Parts: sequence; structure tokens; C-alpha cells
Amino acid sequence: MAGDIPTASPHERIGEQLARGVRRSRSRSYQRGFPHHHSHQVRNDGGDSSSDGGENLVTARRRTMRRRGSMDAKTSIPRRFLIDIEVVEKALLEQEDSNNDFQITIEDTGPKVLKVPTASSGGFRTFEVRGTYMLSNLLQEMALAQDRGLKQIVIDEDRLSENPVDRLSRMIRTVFWNGLVRCMDESGIQAICADPKNTTPGSRPIIYVPHSDEPALEYYTQMARDLSQLQIQVVRLPKDITPQYVNSINSKFGVLSLAADVSHDAGGRLVYRPLPFVVPGGRFNEQYGWDSYFEALGLLVDGRWQLAKNMVDNFAYEIKHYGKILNANRSYYLTRSQPPFLTDMILKVFEALPAATAAEREQNLDWLRRSLDAAITEYIEVWTSAPRFDAKTGLSCYHTTGVGMPPETESTHFDHIIAPFAERLGVSVEEYKALYNADEINEPELDDFFVHDRAVRESGHDTSYRLELRCANLATIDLNCLLYKYEVDIADALDEHFGGYFKWSGGRETTAAEWRMRSETRRQSINKHMWNEAKGLYFDYDVVLGEQSVYETVTATWALWAGCATPAQARRLVEASCRKFEVSGGLVSGTEESRGEISLQRPNRQWDFPFGWAPHQIMAWYGLYNYGYVDVARRFAYRWLFTITQAFVDFNGVVPEKFDVVNMTHRFEVEYGNVGADFKKVAREGFGWMNASYQVGLTYLTSHMRRALGTLTPPDVFFRKANWKVDATPSHSPTSTPVPIPFFISEAGTPRARPQSNALFNALRSLKIRNGAAVLPQISSDTVYSESSGTPSDDAPSRDPPDSDADMATAPSAASSAGRPVTRSMASSDDKQELRSSN
Repeated sequence: MAGDIPTASPHERIGEQLARGVRRSRSRSYQRGFPHHHSHQVRNDGGDSSSDGGENLVTARRRTMRRRGSMDAKTSIPRRFLIDIEVVEKALLEQEDSNNDFQITIEDTGPKVLKVPTASSGGFRTFEVRGTYMLSNLLQEMALAQDRGLKQIVIDEDRLSENPVDRLSRMIRTVFWNGLVRCMDESGIQAICADPKNTTPGSRPIIYVPHSDEPALEYYTQMARDLSQLQIQVVRLPKDITPQYVNSINSKFGVLSLAADVSHDAGGRLVYRPLPFVVPGGRFNEQYGWDSYFEALGLLVDGRWQLAKNMVDNFAYEIKHYGKILNANRSYYLTRSQPPFLTDMILKVFEALPAATAAEREQNLDWLRRSLDAAITEYIEVWTSAPRFDAKTGLSCYHTTGVGMPPETESTHFDHIIAPFAERLGVSVEEYKALYNADEINEPELDDFFVHDRAVRESGHDTSYRLELRCANLATIDLNCLLYKYEVDIADALDEHFGGYFKWSGGRETTAAEWRMRSETRRQSINKHMWNEAKGLYFDYDVVLGEQSVYETVTATWALWAGCATPAQARRLVEASCRKFEVSGGLVSGTEESRGEISLQRPNRQWDFPFGWAPHQIMAWYGLYNYGYVDVARRFAYRWLFTITQAFVDFNGVVPEKFDVVNMTHRFEVEYGNVGADFKKVAREGFGWMNASYQVGLTYLTSHMRRALGTLTPPDVFFRKANWKVDATPSHSPTSTPVPIPFFISEAGTPRARPQSNALFNALRSLKIRNGAAVLPQISSDTVYSESSGTPSDDAPSRDPPDSDADMATAPSAASSAGRPVTRSMASSDDKQELRSSN
């Protein structure tokens, strides 16, 4: 009788059906063909496929890529899957994860099809989920559900076949940023104290607190008592943090305290709330210097302004208590900084702060004042002071004050360098390292090596043959462009928000006129020592040898980002040099010729050819856009975003630290590996500046380009079919449009307009260069310059952001007719209208 028939539980039904298969099933595919995993050409046939499960492995491997398109037939009711996570995950991994890495990628040799129970049938019927992309998405969704403690879920088919551009952007916004947030409070201190770079066995976690930060000392001392199981040691730093002291604690790795909201309750008890911040990811579990700038750009695109603001506050704290923005907040970084981006970071965050009320605007202005004060301190006391400043050229170099061997490297990292010196002394390598770090050996040659090695690390480009054994002697183009940007940013901010005057906490007043003069002086030094007209490129300058380097670096485009190139120089650079760095997957760090031959004795360096990095891409896009080369910027952005999207689709949602942009892969052997590629089931963090580059990069693409990216149309195929402009002609001419660039793109990381409001700037526009030397006008430091003469006239039309490519192509430029790009604006639209009216 029917009533006597036993009924299987849903779990049993699902398990049985996954084991034996169900005849009636259909599928949609969104997958890459996988006959040859080393192939980097992507086919795009489109279409829909149905299967009864009869396709064998050979046929499957020969299949071309099949992607869902908008023309695919869809059921009237969205398909949903009923997933018992433990059962489905086990079946999926056993069948598809052939290399046992807990990922479903194009390198796996499974059949790439799995029958999954449908929710509408209560688990009785199944439907085929087919292809690497959909199967890997299924694995990822189950892993994310497990993170939330779920055992059963219902998944929409549309989630598994989601457009990869939309999916990756959503994952960054809702998952990756959250996975990268850290906080030095009781709930987060254990994660931060864990330092993968600390290989000392049995070491206790140490929190170092500045000498003058009493609330931090009180808070962390109490935390150590409350979390006694962690055995946290709290150490108060000396008032004067010398290189010798830092060397003495290099064997005692610890984390440095950062900023906090400090107050007291009604009873007078301390209320101390450390500020959350974002880390790069992987083994980099602290707030890094230049990483934070690019992470902030991505955070601002995604509306996470509070996190970006916190990171600026942490930098201001570091400058106040540690003397500089640190490489990262670890004890072994106390003598080392990183590329300086603080002023631009401050201004972009300031633009994003809520300002609906007068109280909010006043708070924002106070925050801007404090943040700029920190930036001025850093500029004067770090980058224009010894040992980093070269008075002869007026340029700056990366040059740390540390002594001994950098302790954060692998224990054997320098053994090949130390071995000859140890052999000469008749001791072992380990004995020599101990004697050298204890300052018991005087070896000038080795001292020079580590001066340059630390400088390379401070540059952020560790390592590269461009900088090896000479970095401390190089005034690099990237550093000096960044400092030029500091000077312009400070001048603009003082003019626009503080009446041209600013009382610096260093003990004196400073004026916008002073910073205009500084910027023009540096610009002329850059032109004199770094610009090579014959080659159409900026080069690093060796201040000791008095000559240009010959290494061709993509950081030459930073001159466009900073705005220190003339329109003629920008055109020459784009026409003569951009093609040197453009490869299939984006912009490469340097040319192959500059890198030189690679061998076992001379291995590849991660900041050389053929590797591409997110910071280089973002800086180039911005700079090219700023000078009117919109099509070139978009072309570079599409290449880079394609590289990221393709890896995301083919390799289980991976978002790594860097790419080989020549061979279009994240799988390679190089020093320090590739952070972000090692995970199980789902990527939960991505990588900080890579996440940011994707979110920022999308703001440069047209809707047509975004659609092509979503179908993984290879760059060269897209450019050819779209008749893409590939020459170096600007989309708008910087030399013919003196009005400021309009608000092309509203998101962070893209150019903004700022009207010039300084009479000194107008004097410098007519500056005459005679025999290579500038004749500067005599300016009294007591004069206030507030004339708004750099803004458009009344008859200059105010323009809204262009809605079409045609509008973009004819948009005015960021550069004035005198050749100096107008910098980005923090002023509100009301402020700009007022400026126009005043003229």
C-alpha cells in the first residue's frame, strides 16, 4: 500500500541522486573550453547547451568556450537549487578537483558537469551545472554559506552564471574589503599580532606603544591582563627612537599601536576605540604605506569613506609618534617609509566626507587642517631632509636610516651575500650575521649594500634590477613626482580652505605662495635632470654619478599623474614610449631590454619585466586621462581588467597580488611568490590594491567596453572589432583648452577639476627659461595671493559629466595653455559657481 512505502529524507534523496544521476536534466553553460590550460587565447562562441550527461571527457576537452548571453532562452520561473552543503561539496570536489587543491579551475580534468537537486522539486529532480565558472561559483557560494554557519542553502542559477564583471565587483564590495579589515582592539589583536614573517619559535606577541601616548599604554596594558592566555607583552618605546635602538629590537618582532578614538566616560574611565583599517592581505597583516593609498581609492569608489579616513588618521598618528609614515606598523619598519601619497589621499577622502550640515563641514575642515599639518611635517622632516634630500639637484631619494640586516626577510635571504665576507673572516655565515647585527664587525662594503637594499624596500619596488645596488643614490622619477604633487596639493588646499596661510605645528606659518615656489622649483629640476627629449621618457637620476639611469620604467607616467609634464612632453611620452610598456595584459613594470638577460645566477625580479602591478596601472590611467589621452587610458584599463577577470573566471575566483602581463597568468615562479593565490574553496580577501584597481578601472570603461569585458572578449579582438583608436592623439587637446577638466567620472581615482586661485601661479605661467635656468619672480612671503584668476570666465559654459563617448572625446583638458595641468578640485559646485561669478 502507498501508506506503507517508506519516504526518504531530503538529505538521503539528494545524496542518492548525486551518486546515481538523474536522466532528465538540462544545463546552461558559462565556461571556458579547457583542452589546453596553458593557452591564453579566449574564444567567444556564445550560446546555450543542453545535455543528458552523455558527453565523454575527450569531447568535453575539445569543446569551445560557451558563455551565456542575453539571447539565451530562460524559463518563466527562475531556477533555484536546493543544496545540502556537505553532500554537494563532497561530490563536487571528488569529481572535479583532480589536483586536490580545493579549487575548481581550468587545470582540473573532471567532466565539468554536476547534477544538482532543484528547489522547486524539493530535491527530487536535478539540473546540470556545467562548466568551470559555474562549478567554481557553486563551490564558492557553499564555502561562504559555511562561513555563516549554514548547512543547507538555496542558490539561484543566476548567481552561478552571474556576469563575471558584476560578480567580481560585488565580491570586492561585499566580501573582500570586509575580509581585509583589521582592528587593534581586543577582538582583533590576535589576528594582527600573528606575523608570518616572524619565524622565531615560541615568541610572545609584543605591542609597542609610543612614549608619549599614555592612553594607548593604559589600554594595551589592561588588554594584556584581560587576555592573559595570549601572553601579550606591552613595551613602551623610548622618546628618541634611534636606528641603534631599532636594531636592538629586531629579534623581538612586534606590532606598533595606531590611532584611536579616545574619550572618558562619566566616571572618568578611559574609553579607547582603535580605528579599523585595511591591510593588503595574505602575509601582509598590517597597514602598509603606499598600499593604503590605492586601497583607499577602491574603498571610496565603494562608499567606504570611513575606513579610508581611518587610514589617513593612522598615518597622521605615525608621523606624530614614529616620525614618518612607516613601511607598515611593525617594529622592524621604524626606520623605513614608503612612497608618499598622503596629500592626494587626504584630499580625496575630504571630498567624500558627509557635508550636509554646517557642523559636519566644520568638522571636516578641522580634520583637513590636522591632516595637512601631518603631511607638511612629513614632507619637511622626512623627504626634504637628510639623508633623503640632495641639495645639489633639489631632488629627493629613497634612503633609510636603518642599520644591520633587514630582519623581516627569510633567514637565508642574504646568505649568498654574506658568504664571501664570512669566508674571509673564517667564520660561518650564521656567526657572521650575528656579529654584523651586533655591530662588532666594520665592513663598509656590506654597509653600502644594506643601505641600498633598505632603500629598495622603502621605494615599494622590492626588488628590481632598476634599483639594485644603487637605490639610495637615485632620485627616482616616481618619488619626485609624488613630492611635486604634495607641493601642488598643499598650495591648492591652503588657497581654497585657509586663505593662503597655514600655521604649521612645526613652529612657523607657511603660505600657498611658498608651496607654489617649491613645486615650480622641483618641476624645473625634474625637467633638467630626468627628462630625456630624444627618448621621450623620464629617467631616474643618479645624484652621485651625476647622470641619468638607462632603465626604462613605467613610473615615468607618474609625471602625468602629478601634472608636472608639459602637454608637449606628455605627447612625446605617449607617442614615443607608451608602446614600450603596453603588452597583452596591461602595462609592464619595465622594458625587457632594461631588465636584461635572466639566468640561474641572475633570476627574475618581481618589479621587472614581465610583471604588471596595480599601482602602475592606476597611476597611468589617471595621468593619461588628465592630459586628454582618454582612449589610451581606457585601452590600458581594459587590458588590465581583462587579465583580472579572466583569472577570476578560470581559477576559482582568484585575485592575486600581481600578474605576468606578458604571458597573461598569475602562475609563475618569482621571489616572494604571488600573495592571494593560495586559498581553499573561495577567495575571501583578494588583494588590497588589486581589488581597488578593479573598482577604479571599471569607472574608466564605457558601457560597451564593460559588456565586452563581461563576455571575456580578448583586448586585441575587442579593439579590432570596435575600430578602437590606437594612435597617440589626445581625445581633447591640453594646449587649446585652458579651462579646467570637467567631472568626467564621479568615482574616486579619476581626475577632478580645481580652479587655480593663486597670483603666483599666473606669474609662473609666463615664466621665461633662459639657458636652462628659470628666472623666478620675486615674491614677498608676507603677500596674500587669493585672486581667482585661473578659473573659467563667465562665458565659459559649465558642463555636466559626458554621457557618451562623443562627449568624452571633445571634453576640455586638465591643462592650461601654458602647459601646466590644472589640479583636481575639492571645491563644491556652489563654490565653483561663486568663483566664476566673482570673475
